[in-house]
Amino acid sequence: MKGRPAPNRSIVIDGKPLPDVLDEPMIHAVVHGFYDQIRRDPLLGPVFNGAIAPDAWPVHLARMCDFWSSTLLRTDRYHGKPLPPHLALPDLGEEHFRRWLSLFQETVERLCPADVAAVFMDRGLRIAHSFRLARAFHHGEDSTQIAPITRQDLD
Repeated sequence: MKGRPAPNRSIVIDGKPLPDVLDEPMIHAVVHGFYDQIRRDPLLGPVFNGAIAPDAWPVHLARMCDFWSSTLLRTDRYHGKPLPPHLALPDLGEEHFRRWLSLFQETVERLCPADVAAVFMDRGLRIAHSFRLARAFHHGEDSTQIAPITRQDLD
């Protein structure tokens, strides 16, 4: 109604309110901490460093912060299409996705309270599964045989 402030709205993900402690600084810390690990990783570093020029990393990191802010905080800051660049990477395989998820899990568990780490991991696992299915389809592979990777698979 006119003249009255909008009520505070909780962000609900998968039927649960998002923890209040999950905010922009935490997203920034996760994104930057995660990609610091990625860039140094023997398996993933060459893939990412080969696809992203050294001077392009600040822009990429800002886009990833926008992506996670939009995904978790519903800020609508990200307006890209994350799948096409990943489809363009040659030889991206199952080991890359598992390593990506393992590093992501290490990062969120190190930087976030358990409930926030769980929210990040739920989204990360879903994104990885979606990308794995899309890559299989794109390469003419049978995607019906691709099972989701779970947290237990990463331990």
